[in-house]
Amino acid sequence: MGVDSGLPDFRGREGFWRAYPALRQQGLSFEDMANPARFAEHPELAWGFYGHRLKLYRETVPHEGFAILRRWADRMSRGAFVFTSNVDGQFQNARFPENRVHECHGSIHALQCLNVCSSDTWLAEEFHPLVNEKTSELVSPMPRCPRCGALARPNILMFGDWAWIDVPYEKQRERLEAWIATVQRLVVVELGAGKTLPTVRRFSERNARQRLIRINPREPNTNPLHGVGFEGGAATTLKLLDLARG
Repeated sequence: MGVDSGLPDFRGREGFWRAYPALRQQGLSFEDMANPARFAEHPELAWGFYGHRLKLYRETVPHEGFAILRRWADRMSRGAFVFTSNVDGQFQNARFPENRVHECHGSIHALQCLNVCSSDTWLAEEFHPLVNEKTSELVSPMPRCPRCGALARPNILMFGDWAWIDVPYEKQRERLEAWIATVQRLVVVELGAGKTLPTVRRFSERNARQRLIRINPREPNTNPLHGVGFEGGAATTLKLLDLARG
């Protein structure tokens, strides 16, 4: 979904390295960087990667597909609820209500203590990262935990991550489940969810009950018991479907 707004596609090493050539020179993959151990081993590099992403996501304007989904939701008696593995906050930027979004992998716009001195999380609004593009290292001050002063990290579920604070997202999940219980004929529009980390696919297939619309440029196949698949990008396919429905 975010790629069509101009955000980097981290699928595969080549996509990641195109976005961060300095990390290619060091032989580092997305999995290497999206690991909490990187903050302990090389915090300037870890925050250079996440700081660059935070700044990029703040500056990115959501594409037209978000507005199309919102218009569809406005016509539904129960509206819509967003279930997303994206951490970029683009749905909120596109004016989807905060209480109708479940970010199952967390949000880059929130921080937590690296040492988990408490279960607190806080917004990253006061953190304005400056990154050396040649080295991908943060050159501005790193964020600190307001409680204990330890290094802060993004409140995002990473690889090998046993210290992620999921309290805010458990509350989101509870709201999502309560909403689903009120909907008689749930339709799931799934956008760009792959098989490598199938969290979103599993959610879609568990809840769609033959009313799944799967939009995917690489893996659009779906079991007929679940619904239909369309091969294509999110923005373009949503526009075509919106035109087709008049």
